[in-house]
Amino acid sequence: MGELVNLKRFKKRSEKEQSAKQADANRARFGRTKSERVRDEISSDRARDLLDQHRIDGGDAS
Repeated sequence: MGELVNLKRFKKRSEKEQSAKQADANRARFGRTKSERVRDEISSDRARDLLDQHRIDGGDAS
């Protein structure tokens, strides 16, 4: 015979694992210091500016 599984415990365990994954994602996204956020913003601004500098303006450059 197969192993008996308590569905309530299984459901709770899977919800707990999903919650832990979400918490890790939130920590990575929001758990940064102000200096880290500013540094990332400055680097993304520089990258965007560099890309804009290489943009070709003109009617045939679609």
